[in-house]
Amino acid sequence: MAIKEIIEGFFIGFSTTVGAVSTYQTLISCGGLFRKKEAVTHEPKKTFAVLVAAHNESAVIAPLIENLKKLDYPREMFDIFVICDNCTDNTADIVRANGAFACERHDTSKRGKGFGIEWMLENLWAMPRQYDAVVMFDADNLVEKNFLRVMNDRLCKGARVIQGYLDTKNPFDSWITLSYAVTYWFTNRMWQLARHNLGLPNTLGGTGLCVESKLLKEMGWGATSLTEDLEFATRCIERGIYPTWAHDTKVYDEKPIDLRASMRQRLRWMQGHYDVAGRYIGPVLKSGFKSMRLGMFDAAFYLFQPMYVLIVTFMSLLFIGRFFELEHVLPLASILPAWLIYSSTAVFYMLPVLALFLEKVPLKAYLGLLLLPFFFLTWLPIFFYAFFTKKNQVWSHTSHTRAIRIEEMQ
Repeated sequence: MAIKEIIEGFFIGFSTTVGAVSTYQTLISCGGLFRKKEAVTHEPKKTFAVLVAAHNESAVIAPLIENLKKLDYPREMFDIFVICDNCTDNTADIVRANGAFACERHDTSKRGKGFGIEWMLENLWAMPRQYDAVVMFDADNLVEKNFLRVMNDRLCKGARVIQGYLDTKNPFDSWITLSYAVTYWFTNRMWQLARHNLGLPNTLGGTGLCVESKLLKEMGWGATSLTEDLEFATRCIERGIYPTWAHDTKVYDEKPIDLRASMRQRLRWMQGHYDVAGRYIGPVLKSGFKSMRLGMFDAAFYLFQPMYVLIVTFMSLLFIGRFFELEHVLPLASILPAWLIYSSTAVFYMLPVLALFLEKVPLKAYLGLLLLPFFFLTWLPIFFYAFFTKKNQVWSHTSHTRAIRIEEMQ
């Protein structure tokens, strides 16, 4: 067989896979077009250990503690612990001055948020007071006042791992932060809410999450990669425990303003993603075939996403041109009906607009839709470089400076 025919055969296979996966994701996203508001029906019952991960966060930690102390939940039913992880500034002093527990950790051999959380949990289990659940935030966050009430309600209804709505604290600081914000608004609606509505597992976002203490003690934290949230969520899903979604309470997160800081943050995310995917895709698929649960296959699909983008990009660059007469090959590459491809493509491009409309974002936020193609282009070198450096587990800290208070967000 000629090399040209072999390569064209691979191209047909990849094109078919791309078409099938894109159609699947578009159809799943349609689940986010509707929203059933989940009423809070349980009075405060659960106790919470509120953990805040912090490394040199003196600029932003005080507004968060002030915010947490004013949550609409009985103050005696939750305690605030700030993990002052290898801090070299006065973060711990500020924490104590604001009435929270400053838990200072000094271990330069194990750097990163995942190690800090694991250390904190070990100390937490040894304390006289035990809590029904653990809530995790980052030091730069701000939290809606109903957060613990919503988490209490979900726990009382049987949920064991819950992710709150992730919003952006500074969406209009730069074109970078606006691109982040649009991405999050779209993801919250058309990925997270969609999967929640369809009974599929949700992903964890690293902050604004709640985990039942009993579950943490049963399986351990065990998530010390650069994307500890993805690792822990995947371990839960592998065991048949699906993280769920709380659309009715928000956590605001500060996003990097400049491109360099943004790319450094996203490089860490992708290195961690590749690492976790390489270790867990096999076990998750195995559990999926064993139990025949769609949610596990969906989780494996999420782990595969960066590789999928790399494949699509590589094949596009390699085969665009006249040599292989792509206009002739492409129709043969699809096993899906033409009407389904065209309609799903149209829906795919409309979904971000619908997401922003349904989330009732400010009108000026729609400018971010025009910026998304440029923001996406900045992902491509990250995807490639992260793939070849995925074994790098050196944590890179993102500096935070916006000391905004929750009243300003509302």
